[in-house]
Amino acid sequence: MTLAGIELRYLVNEIGKRIEGYYVSNIYGISRNSILFKLHHPEKPDILLMFSTFGFWITTRKIEQIEENRLVKRLRNDLLRSKISEIKQIGTERIVYITFSGLNQEFILVGEFFGDGNIVLCNKEMKILSLLHSIDVRHRKLNLGLNYELPPLGGLNIFEITLKDLSDIQSVTTAAVRWIGRTLGLPTKYAEEIMKLANTSPQSPGNSLSGNDIEKIFAATKSITEKVVNGVHEPLLVRDEKISDVLPFPIGNIENKNSTRVTSFMEGLDLLFTENLLEAGKTSQSNSVTQKIEEFEHRLEEQTKAISKVNQRTGLISAVAKSLLEFASKGVASLDDPKILQMFKEQNISLEKERGILFVVVNSEKIKINPESSMPAIASTLFNESKKQLKAIETIESEKRKTEKILEGFRIQADVAKDSVVFTIQKKREWYERYRWFLTSDGFLSIGGRDASSNSSIIRKHLEKDDKVFHAQIVGSPFFILKNSSNNSVSSVMETAHATVCFSRAWREGLYGLNAYWVNPDQIKTAAPSGQFIAKGSFVVEGTRNFVKVTTLQLSVGLYQKGDSYSLMCGPPEPIEKNCIYYVTIEPSGLEMVEAAKKIKLEFLKFKEKEAVVKEISIDDFIRVLPAGDSHIVESGIGIKSN
Repeated sequence: MTLAGIELRYLVNEIGKRIEGYYVSNIYGISRNSILFKLHHPEKPDILLMFSTFGFWITTRKIEQIEENRLVKRLRNDLLRSKISEIKQIGTERIVYITFSGLNQEFILVGEFFGDGNIVLCNKEMKILSLLHSIDVRHRKLNLGLNYELPPLGGLNIFEITLKDLSDIQSVTTAAVRWIGRTLGLPTKYAEEIMKLANTSPQSPGNSLSGNDIEKIFAATKSITEKVVNGVHEPLLVRDEKISDVLPFPIGNIENKNSTRVTSFMEGLDLLFTENLLEAGKTSQSNSVTQKIEEFEHRLEEQTKAISKVNQRTGLISAVAKSLLEFASKGVASLDDPKILQMFKEQNISLEKERGILFVVVNSEKIKINPESSMPAIASTLFNESKKQLKAIETIESEKRKTEKILEGFRIQADVAKDSVVFTIQKKREWYERYRWFLTSDGFLSIGGRDASSNSSIIRKHLEKDDKVFHAQIVGSPFFILKNSSNNSVSSVMETAHATVCFSRAWREGLYGLNAYWVNPDQIKTAAPSGQFIAKGSFVVEGTRNFVKVTTLQLSVGLYQKGDSYSLMCGPPEPIEKNCIYYVTIEPSGLEMVEAAKKIKLEFLKFKEKEAVVKEISIDDFIRVLPAGDSHIVESGIGIKSN
């Protein structure tokens, strides 16, 4: 399936609305032609945006990397932490510009979704900084350092078409459906549907159409365009042996096709395009292994043929030797005897002399004999040669067994390569999972900010009268809220204070012995005193502060189960051990966050009961729960909830 220009306009509008206020938190190379953007918002769930050479769409499926992508390193350098400020389509073309803004810089990512496709990164002056495919053709040239040039644009702009524009069809002899498709940049399915709605024969020559026909075609064109672009959809996923497609609404003879309803046009694209990426990935992963399989299958075939050929030759040599013994027993004493020569002729055996040496030639195998020897002696020479050939068969069979073993290894490798191309569904998170969070030993929810934006969010949106607010005595501390804690649970207060310090700058710098304090909600003021300024994520704290001494820096990462779903929880060791199935305890210093996350996941995988669950959790999710800074593992174990 290739996207139509009107479908792309719908995606541009829909994606633009949904990603407003998001920034780029990570970029992944999926294949050589596809890139995945992870978009984050301080208050909303993360969004995964796939950008490929055949389209872009919001996905709920995170595909593990299939191939290296040459653009990813540059994209990460330039686009991480930036916001998408604009998405626009170039006219009706299958070309999209995405503008990324941040740190007083602007970058434009160009997607060309036609032909082989292309992805081009430009600065705001449209100078090419990186691109997937260089182009050097008559009408344009794309390469590093050059300015990006659009391809020649053709046809009419379907979004601005007038009745007068459409009247040009009357000057051609081309079939109306073909002219509509080519001139308006529409695939056949839409051109045929327009003619069907206009109640006009699709094969009618353009110059045979009346003014009334053109008016009906114009109305049908506008109707279909508006339905597609404005999201008036009843989407279907259509599959047949030749091609699969996603339709925004029933088109043509849909009742004769294998179609299923999907929740949205975007979801249908996600299903189909993800399948296409996975299939391409499986092919790519197995291609090199397939070549090896073919090589060793050929070797195995040749070895089998060799064994058969040697077996046949050995049997014939042995049979000739037996015949010579029989002739000897009947008084035949020479190889020149007519009876022996007739036997040789019948068995396709010949006698050849080279440099005075006589050879018996059996199936192209030359066996040296002494013509002066007796007939039994010559037969014995042939028997010995037969035994020698049998030993050769043993050698070939040994090599054949080795080939079979290697071949089986490559076949397993091919299956593993195909199975390794997988995706995970992006699970729906609880509202508090966008923040730091854990459940205290007494079962209360404790949430904390990750940055200035989420600090602001938890105070402004989630602070209620029965909560307690925590902050550490250090610049660079998050705010934590202990929810519904009016009963003054001492352990919950101590645990939340501990988490507040550990998730502060103290972890990264290894600062022990800090205090945290808590206050009531009415002591938090969101506005600065008159004439003063407070930074985003900061608040004014009035009145008495209740201090808590935090003597250690130690956190645990746990696997938490709620119903049928699993998530990672990170907090002080005691509540994590109490509320989770497994846990890994960490302290400051040691491994960088990515390496620490990998080590923690490996520790989790040692608990075989939930191995499949842990495999589904991405390294990014492990990184997300860790405190900022280096960490090392000090302990791992089974939590109380596993019992």
